[in-house]
Amino acid sequence: MPSFDFHQYQRRLKTRLGHKDDWKLRVIFWGGALMVGLIISLFVFLAEEAAHYFDQIYHRVTWAPLILTPVMFVAITWLMRKTGPQASGSGIPQVIVALNSQHPALRDKLLAFPTGIVKMILTSLALLAGASVGREGPSVHIGAAMMYQIGKRAGAKFAYMRTAFIQAGGAAGVAAAFNAPLAGIVFAIEELAQAYEARTSGTLILAIIISGIVVVSIYGNYTYFGVTSETLHLVQDWPAVLVVALVGGAAGGLFSLLLQEGNRRVAPIVETMPYRWALLMGLLVAAIGVFSGGLTFGSGYEQASRYLAINAEEGSAAFPLLKFIATLLSYLSGIPGGIFSPSLSTGAGLGGWLAGFFTQAPVQALAILGMTAFLSGVVQRPITSFVIVMELTGEQSMLLPLMIAAVLSNGVSRVICQPPIYHGLAQNLLKKPENSEKAKTHDTTD
Repeated sequence: MPSFDFHQYQRRLKTRLGHKDDWKLRVIFWGGALMVGLIISLFVFLAEEAAHYFDQIYHRVTWAPLILTPVMFVAITWLMRKTGPQASGSGIPQVIVALNSQHPALRDKLLAFPTGIVKMILTSLALLAGASVGREGPSVHIGAAMMYQIGKRAGAKFAYMRTAFIQAGGAAGVAAAFNAPLAGIVFAIEELAQAYEARTSGTLILAIIISGIVVVSIYGNYTYFGVTSETLHLVQDWPAVLVVALVGGAAGGLFSLLLQEGNRRVAPIVETMPYRWALLMGLLVAAIGVFSGGLTFGSGYEQASRYLAINAEEGSAAFPLLKFIATLLSYLSGIPGGIFSPSLSTGAGLGGWLAGFFTQAPVQALAILGMTAFLSGVVQRPITSFVIVMELTGEQSMLLPLMIAAVLSNGVSRVICQPPIYHGLAQNLLKKPENSEKAKTHDTTD
């Protein structure tokens, strides 16, 4: 019988457990994920309070947004230019550029810690102004910026380490914002696939778990839109699935095309006359909101929820069309804010409108289908789209129709618009004069 070699076992155990420096980095990583959960929880609170205060103002004085919204758009633009110019827009394009950049100076600028804080505050102010924006894209930017800076200070020198910290921060951000951990994992892999490495998957999941525990501890284990119970029968309702998928994909592709082209074309205007442009966009967003009876203001959470209610009724084409335009104008203004929630709201309205043509299918089910189709058409990430909608509604019985809608709408959207929206916006970001100049210092630790 062979003798037990204790020293050899000890050496193997040390190899498996890793060096003490590795454990130091892990502990710092866990602490960073905890901080992301806390910051995103604070962001959720600020954003919801801001939206609530705006609703109160609007319901007291319905014409108030015609003054409040454009003035606040200008104020937000001024604050952003003074405190964090890289905080504009969704934030996901900034993360994509940082992940793929070989220039430390550009990464540091896009993922500066103050930029994340500015993003959180100004996105909340955008919701206080009634802008048609969401908090999920900014949550990705905030989480990625925090984790990147923590990793940098902890000594994460190698490229795959930086990737792990940035990617985990972004995934934890979107998972915490939606309270949807699976969506966070899929988003990181599908949207940030060019920078994905299998060896970082464990750290990615762990970051989402830690930040998710923090959010659940504060807000409880809730489902974003509540749990719905309606479903579709593919044999009977396949025409409805097909139509919603095709229309949602076409509308989402058109939105993506207009946003990318608009973002590129208005860039010189935003740079040369930012305040007048913000004033004009704010006035248009306010006018649309007042005309719609307040339906297009904010993230669209309440409007989407109405289509998912038990006694939901069919809607008109007016709401999704006006929400589409309001979201487009809000983003093109240059102020911080994401497009995830407004896209879900637009998609729910689209499905609710199309339900009028398929009276045998439940309105709630077609609204959920519309959310998936439009979101997939906008971001061209089908897996992320149906997983997010499934988690946000708790509707697992519709998994197959959601998958079909996501794949079909993605295909239609790609015919209309290339590249996918966040990568197209990332390319536009790199064309800005302050970002196009290559940094003097190159990475040497890859």
